[in-house]
Amino acid sequence: MKARGAVLSRRGAYQAPVENWTELAVGEVVEVVRRAQVVARGTVEEVSLSGNVLWILPQGPQDRQLCLKSDGVIVRRG
Repeated sequence: MKARGAVLSRRGAYQAPVENWTELAVGEVVEVVRRAQVVARGTVEEVSLSGNVLWILPQGPQDRQLCLKSDGVIVRRG
């Protein structure tokens, strides 16, 4: 049996959500998860000072997306 630390450190394993969105840097790649499904993936364009609003630029032809913490989404580094 593998040690617990070895399993959790593997790429593609569970990624911890970013609780404080103000810790995200512009240009950082993130995933937005709602109800255990990735609903958006892209780079951080802007984060509000309060850390409750996040703008991301999706990979592809879509326009930028607004994410609100109050919508119950989870953001994790991707």
